[in-house]
Amino acid sequence: MLTDSEVIKVKDHLDNCQRPFIFFHDDPDGLASFLLFYRYKGEGRGYPLKAFPRLTAEHAAKVHEYGADKVFVLDIALADQEFFDALGVPCIWIDHHSPQERTKVEYYNPRKRDNLNIPTPNGCYQVVQQDLWIATLGSIGDWYLPPLAKEFHAHYPDLLAEDVPSVEEALFNSPVSKLIKLLSFVLKGPTNEVMQAVKILTRIESPYEILREETPRAKWLMKKYHTINQIYEKLMKKAEKSVTKDPLIVFTYTDDTLSLTKDLANELLYKYNDKIIVLGREKSGEVRCSLRSGKNTILLPLVQRALIGVQGYGGGHEHAVGAGIKKEDFQLFLDNLRRELQAQR
Repeated sequence: MLTDSEVIKVKDHLDNCQRPFIFFHDDPDGLASFLLFYRYKGEGRGYPLKAFPRLTAEHAAKVHEYGADKVFVLDIALADQEFFDALGVPCIWIDHHSPQERTKVEYYNPRKRDNLNIPTPNGCYQVVQQDLWIATLGSIGDWYLPPLAKEFHAHYPDLLAEDVPSVEEALFNSPVSKLIKLLSFVLKGPTNEVMQAVKILTRIESPYEILREETPRAKWLMKKYHTINQIYEKLMKKAEKSVTKDPLIVFTYTDDTLSLTKDLANELLYKYNDKIIVLGREKSGEVRCSLRSGKNTILLPLVQRALIGVQGYGGGHEHAVGAGIKKEDFQLFLDNLRRELQAQR
């Protein structure tokens, strides 16, 4: 969570700009963070950072093209110093990944202070104090059951039980599951469709508008959801056939347009929480992976060691890691990962 003084500083930045440019990660908590700021401000431009969430000097050019007077970076794990050097306008970065040390930016991350992994929508909600439902969905979408959930239940008792036993149950076995999936699915596909979906979400009035398809814009969102969900369910059935006695569940698929690895990996972990999930999409000679582990296995250092001697990269949280590995080295990476897991046990 942000401190009271941090909330005041960030809100002052948000209130005192005319053309904010907002970078955000293309997942439910990143999208929720953007929506909270944009719906409060009512102006600006959003830019979802797809694939590897890292800002480089090239991204600064987009800020200049728009003529932004302030930049907000929300739920982005990595940003090069060259990005901040090239901006020329104030930048505020709110995140919850491994803390970074950069200059020419105001950086807010609860992990620097308390080492608490609290998803970014919580801090954004502290600032704007509106759209509780968006903040709650974004947080649950990142495997965090926020204190806001109790207030969410008070407003929407049929969508989330007051005594929901765990974030996993909220995420995969409650009425909000569809909404969280939708926040993820609308970010898939061609950029023009993604931006149309994001624009629509900036205007949605409540979660019921979407679920009940009360308006043409809500029907458009649900149509996109159902189209992608059909593909998702087919892939899930194939992925579950990969479950064996192996401590790893490894499943890869080939698709040039839809990246569903994070979504599939999360649900597989819910169903098989004693396994290490390795979900990969083959594209451009690379296997782009989402890896997950249960609470008893700290995954990040295992992946980092498994990448030694492998053409690839990776990073993330203790139990959720993203990686990109050259196709010809993928089997070596898996062998290394099994070795590291065995050594730990």
